[in-house]
Amino acid sequence: MTMPFPSPTVPAAGRAEVFLRYLDYFRETVLSKVSALPDHELRRSRLPSGWTPLELLKHLRYVELRWIEWGFQGHEVDEPWGDRCGDRWYVAPEETRDDLVAALRAQGAQTGAVIAGNELTTVGVPGPRWDGAQPPPLERVLFHLVQEYARHLGHLDIVVELAGGPVGE
Repeated sequence: MTMPFPSPTVPAAGRAEVFLRYLDYFRETVLSKVSALPDHELRRSRLPSGWTPLELLKHLRYVELRWIEWGFQGHEVDEPWGDRCGDRWYVAPEETRDDLVAALRAQGAQTGAVIAGNELTTVGVPGPRWDGAQPPPLERVLFHLVQEYARHLGHLDIVVELAGGPVGE
C-alpha cells in the first residue's frame, strides 16, 4: 500500500495528527519498498555495513517498541534489543517478510493508540529506557521516531534501487 505524502498544505487537527501522518507514511513506504523486493534480495546486503532489508524492517519495529512501549509508557519489555545479535541487526532464518511486516504494522497500531490517548506534552514514565535521565515528553519521542524513519527510508531507497526495485518515494 502506498500513501500520499503528508503535505504541509493539508489541514490537520493538531501536531499529534501531523506526527501520526508522517509516521504512517514512512512506515507504509518502508513496507512497500521491502514488499517490492524479490525474495533473494531480502537477506542480501548491498552495503559495506552489511545490513539487509529484512534487518532494517525488524529494526524499525524495535525502534518503535523501545521508544513508545519500553520508553514512553514504561512497560516491561522482555527483549527491548531483540533486533540485535551482538553488534548487528539480526533476523533469524525462520523469520519471514510476512511476519516482520505484520509485526511492524502491529507496532504502528500501538504507536497510533498511544498518540491518540496522550497529549504531546505528557512526559514519559521513568524506567530503564532512559538510563536514569528524566523521560522526555511524547512530542520529543515522536520527533525522534520521525527522524529515525526518514533516515532509514533514505538508506532503504538506495538499497532497493541497487537491487533493481522501485526508485524514489
